[in-house]
Amino acid sequence: MSGLTYMRFELLRAFRNRRFFMFSLGLPVVIYFAVAGPYRNVHDYDGLGVSLPLYYMVSLASFGTMLAMISSGARIAGERQAGWTRQLRITPLSIRAYFRAKVLTSYAMAITSLALLYLAGVSLGVSLPAHSWLALTGLILVGLLPFAALGITLGHLMTVESIGPMTGGTVSLLAIVSGTWFPITHGFLHDVGQWLPSYWLVEAGRAAIAGHEWGTMAWGVVAGWTIALTLLAAFVYRRDTGRV
Repeated sequence: MSGLTYMRFELLRAFRNRRFFMFSLGLPVVIYFAVAGPYRNVHDYDGLGVSLPLYYMVSLASFGTMLAMISSGARIAGERQAGWTRQLRITPLSIRAYFRAKVLTSYAMAITSLALLYLAGVSLGVSLPAHSWLALTGLILVGLLPFAALGITLGHLMTVESIGPMTGGTVSLLAIVSGTWFPITHGFLHDVGQWLPSYWLVEAGRAAIAGHEWGTMAWGVVAGWTIALTLLAAFVYRRDTGRV
């Protein structure tokens, strides 16, 4: 099996999964309308100088895309249970092609989630200059790199029965610690959050709409977690598929 064929298979399978669409892509949009809809006319949320619909569009963009990336682990866990992952090892498909297909498929789902939230935001009156939309999208896509590796890692560590609660719990915990639902400017959560990639994923969106720099620490934390989780993903993949 060639890398291109496998990637096409992955994309088709992901976009045909109705349950995945409802949970990973539909849930953030539903939450967004529930939270921001009643307050669409609040134009200065918490003294931050941005409207409430814009604030939560950016916050839920990080939540929704992070959920879409990590949820790739559920598909991998299913493949492992069916024995498909080990079968791939006896094909000409390289490990690099395998990881590339998984990462690009995760990004395709994340971009779809992002587009849906952008449309939801526009429907509630969110308006940004073109360069702000581009900066927002670009920084979020960079900030998602560690979560692509995390999804693959969890998929090769967890079972089909445990991956759902693990995914939901991980994303929910990271969202709280990273300030998705409310601003975190000081205290314990702020100190811990700065060392997590999820914190800088949230800050990526807010920096883009405010016109601020993402910062050296943001790039360093995201790069460090990306390298560490990529190495871990490669290790658990080899250990998992090498079992007799």
